[in-house]
Amino acid sequence: MKPGHGRMDRVLLLAVFMIVILGLAFVYSATYVRGAQTGSLNPLVARQCLWVGAGFAILLCVAGMDYIRMLDFAYIAYGINLLLLVFLLLFGGERYGAKRWIDLGLFSLQPSEFVKITVIFALAAFLGERKEKAGTLRNYVYALLLVSPAFLLIFLQPDLGTALVLVPILFSVLYVSGENIKYIVTTMVFGVLSMPVFWNILKDYQKSRLLVFMNPNIDPLGAGYTIIQSKIAIGSGGVWGKGWLGGTQSHLRFLPERHTDFIFSVIGEEWGFVGAMMLLGLYCLIIARGVRIISGVDDTYGKAIATGLVTLIAVQVLTNIAMTVGLMPVVGLPLPFISYGGSNIMATMIGIGFLLSVSRRRKR
Repeated sequence: MKPGHGRMDRVLLLAVFMIVILGLAFVYSATYVRGAQTGSLNPLVARQCLWVGAGFAILLCVAGMDYIRMLDFAYIAYGINLLLLVFLLLFGGERYGAKRWIDLGLFSLQPSEFVKITVIFALAAFLGERKEKAGTLRNYVYALLLVSPAFLLIFLQPDLGTALVLVPILFSVLYVSGENIKYIVTTMVFGVLSMPVFWNILKDYQKSRLLVFMNPNIDPLGAGYTIIQSKIAIGSGGVWGKGWLGGTQSHLRFLPERHTDFIFSVIGEEWGFVGAMMLLGLYCLIIARGVRIISGVDDTYGKAIATGLVTLIAVQVLTNIAMTVGLMPVVGLPLPFISYGGSNIMATMIGIGFLLSVSRRRKR
């Protein structure tokens, strides 16, 4: 079988399709208004349907491409993405206290969502071109410098959650590309020891989120309000849930950000433990198929790309769900395929498309 022309992973594609359809149902429920005119569709749901349709079209197009050829444009795409982030900081308008969106009239573009993909390709191109130097300190430092501009520009928006996602992506790609594990561990230890310094440069609301993670009740009507309501919503769902459109915390508007960062709380309330576990099962299937693709690809580029994409999905799922149940601080990361948002849907679909493209080259 000619490399690049094999069969894509249909199980992965089916799992993504199922979870995206469920996501539309969850967004509909999260934005549902009791007593609304029968037959009317919430504009947010309609917009999400359009994004999902466009996302699937792009996914299939990307899946049919040869990712090796796309590596020729990796640095260009990454550079354009960095310029968009600079443009945001200089000329972008603030929304919710941050400069994250470029207003294009009909819709808003969030460049930080796409930098997750472009940084993976830039890393894969860099490490693949220098694979004979893998394991050297110089190569490792250059890789850190390659990712640093994206991290700093996103951190300055400020968007701590998205910036931190780049860290496990970087380390996982470095590891599978043959970099010295001692350098990776040393960097992690240095990062932990630098936390007191890091604390002093955080915004006040970021510090509040970290403090209420330890004890939400220190500010129950402020920074701790969302996480308290999220726990109530998920806990009240019990084993079987209250039924679709039957949630009270969400429909009575006690739960903020219910259609974006905290949509898992709606799922837990309406679908209960069983429904939440079914959703987690689909995520685990996607990640497992991704790991299978990684293990079946021999070339450095494909392994690096697949590793970065699987890490991206796994970290976002883990962080978002842990955030909603109070096991991690609130960092504002969306739930992949589920949370409302065009940029997130499009970037995630592009990532899955490239993962499917890599799957066509695997040998087993």
